[in-house]
This record gives sequence, C-alpha cells and structure tokens, in this order.
Amino acid sequence: MLVHNVFFSLIDASDAAKAKLVEACKKHLTNHPGTVFFACGTLAKELDRPVNDRDFDVGLHIIFQTQADHDAYQVAARHDQFIAENKANWRMVRVFDSVA
Repeated sequence: MLVHNVFFSLIDASDAAKAKLVEACKKHLTNHPGTVFFACGTLAKELDRPVNDRDFDVGLHIIFQTQADHDAYQVAARHDQFIAENKANWRMVRVFDSVA
C-alpha cells in the first residue's frame, strides 16, 4: 500500500477557509480507484507536545492499494480540479508518501 499524507498551510487560515478546504477534499479527492482509506481534517489544537509539528492547517490522508493507484490519482481530472480551485490560498503544501 502507499500512504499519501498532505499538509496544507493556508494564507487565509480562518475557520471558514479551513472548512472550505476540508469540504473540497471530500468533494474532489474521495472515492478514487484503489483508495483503501480517506480522511481529512484540521489541526488538533489541543495536542501541543514538543514533538508535534503544528505548521499546517488542514491534513489530508489517503491510503492507496498500490503505487499505480496513487499515480493515477495524481493525474485524475478531479484531483486537478481540486488544485485549480484551492491553490490560491495555499501558503505551503508538504507531501509525505510512505510504503506500508
């Protein structure tokens, strides 16, 4: 399996902007072929330990059955539409992919 984690830091980090991005993730990034697990949400503010990386506003977590499924997702029209509709508010995007 391939685990695809994306952490978005927003220019407008208001609660409304975070909710908008979470909803866009759910609209455009769910139910792609080969998806085993999907979740997205905002930073857990109450977890503020020294080891917690807190430089993000929204986290996206998708597990794909194979790397080929992930690669197809990357070029899917819905993925491209998600980027086009949301990238103007991204201050920074960090992607962490791992094999499970």
